[in-house]
Amino acid sequence: MNMTHYMELLAVNQPWNLILFMAIPVALAETIAITELAILFTHRFDGMMRKVNKICSIIVGVYFLVIFIYLFVNAVIPFTLNGEWRGWIDIIAVGFYLMGVLPLLGLSLIDLGIIGRRWSEEQKLKYHSTFVGIFLVVAHIAMIFGMLDPSIGGHSHHMHM
Repeated sequence: MNMTHYMELLAVNQPWNLILFMAIPVALAETIAITELAILFTHRFDGMMRKVNKICSIIVGVYFLVIFIYLFVNAVIPFTLNGEWRGWIDIIAVGFYLMGVLPLLGLSLIDLGIIGRRWSEEQKLKYHSTFVGIFLVVAHIAMIFGMLDPSIGGHSHHMHM
């Protein structure tokens, strides 16, 4: 079976690429989602849950920005210049994965006080929850398309590893 570049990235250099490009950002995003639910249900905008939430939000935004820059320079630009994309399915998988930088960076910018400095804690959490939701949607779209065989979308070249 042919693989998208997304799936190939996760499959090579086991288990490190899977950990670096999938497990760390998803675990941080899920931690943020869980702590936000606890904060929303308890209405406690301070304390340990909020601290964990804030630390994870800052780390994941900066971490994923580094991933975005690395993959954009080392994958997107070369694939585009050399015509190496494996069809539209491959572009959607990689594109949606990289789009995750927008909501994750938004989390960091809120918790670093760069945006929403004058917002109430409840407003910040509303935007936070929205950003986490957006990340989960784009990450799942990337995963779904990433697991498809690019030949389903008409790509006929075989994978080179």
